[in-house]
Amino acid sequence: MTKLTVKQLEALTDADDGKTLREDGGLVAKVRAGVRGVTVLFRYEFKLDGAKRDHRLGSWPKKSLAMIRAERDDLRATTSKGINPTAARKAAKIEAQAAIDATIAEAERQVAENKTVADLFKEWLHDGVSRQDGNAELRRSFTKDVLPVIGKKPLRNLTEKDLLAVLRAIKSRGLNRAVVIRSKDLGQMLRWAEKRKPWRTLMADGNPADLVDVKKLLDHDYQEQRDRLLSPDEIRELHNIFARLERDYVALPPGQKYSGIRPVNTRVQCAMWICLSTLCRIGELLKAEWRYVDLDKGTWFIPAEATKGHKGKRQDHHVFLSSFALTQFRHLKKVTGHTPFCFPSKDERNHVDTKTVSKLIGDRQCSFKSRSKPLAGRHHDDSLVLSKGAKGEWTPHDLRRTGATMMQELGITLEIIDRCQNHLLGGSKVRRHYLHHDYAKEKTEAWRLLGEHTESILATNELG
Repeated sequence: MTKLTVKQLEALTDADDGKTLREDGGLVAKVRAGVRGVTVLFRYEFKLDGAKRDHRLGSWPKKSLAMIRAERDDLRATTSKGINPTAARKAAKIEAQAAIDATIAEAERQVAENKTVADLFKEWLHDGVSRQDGNAELRRSFTKDVLPVIGKKPLRNLTEKDLLAVLRAIKSRGLNRAVVIRSKDLGQMLRWAEKRKPWRTLMADGNPADLVDVKKLLDHDYQEQRDRLLSPDEIRELHNIFARLERDYVALPPGQKYSGIRPVNTRVQCAMWICLSTLCRIGELLKAEWRYVDLDKGTWFIPAEATKGHKGKRQDHHVFLSSFALTQFRHLKKVTGHTPFCFPSKDERNHVDTKTVSKLIGDRQCSFKSRSKPLAGRHHDDSLVLSKGAKGEWTPHDLRRTGATMMQELGITLEIIDRCQNHLLGGSKVRRHYLHHDYAKEKTEAWRLLGEHTESILATNELG
């Protein structure tokens, strides 16, 4: 039996179709002629356990003759050991796949083991928390205060000291309230992780948030629950400040207006008096839409989705506007009535950000802020400090509390005050099911008395 040569294979023609070629060592070839020319299919014939078998080696010229012989020689070595080459090939594939699977598993284990705080935050934001603003504030605050400090830290290595580093950096800016809020947010995120894979395995040493005592970071005189009230004198003073800032600015020569203290925007002034006279939350007010304000009937409807809920529960709120509150909405209507929103954003496509007014009020009480320099594009003065700062900073939310306290002083029952504030009231489910009186009459009277009392306070006002 002669040895096959490349020249012999190259000499084959269509006339050789179906011809069988053989070579010593079990190498067998079958000639196939087709549209793409002549192809020679090789196989290795051998005996195993007394039975004749064969194993495909591929085709020439796709494979060279030398490659085919080398593969045949490997198979001869395998069969000489009594091993079926087909079974051996399957075993090799299985072993190779097992090695690949093991490599992938190890890589996934390492990835899981090295998941960072930023990885956790991303998943928590997507699956673990859903706040009224679509988690916008969480995203903003973590991006600013948390992730730059510990975002790249593997969760398995996160410690109490790392969390304290985040909180101390916030405290260094004098933001006690932000320290409390960020500590609660971090705790909520880590408690969520404790209950879920793969995070809980990365917290085998416990939750570092449980070791943080945020009270030790706060100023001794800091109170988490604000109780700031504006006295009648301060309400008059605030009214005077609004008027004086407008008067002084108008009196400035044209060339000095740029450097002068600008008056408080009409929208902000209206917002302050509406908060005081309706007991509304500033966030609810800034979301208000003109379609829900009826100036003829003197009503303002706040749909449940625009209210602040408790444990996910919200309810519609009907406000019956006093003469004083109605006047404020009419002033506002002249300014923003051409838009759908009472307090529109700059492009007038949506309402203004719900933190805008609080920031504006805070920026004009800069002596209470620990800022090394003014924030870009923001006010930086003490034009809205009341009582020479003796009672501390005031916020728009303090006006809601002040109005509620004024109602109490007017003899209005706590239940009606709660309803005017749109508090979710407890009590028996059976009682809530059967008793549906809306207290519209009582609330209207309460708001009327508050409006008249506010007007009486301001009636004695003397422009200073």
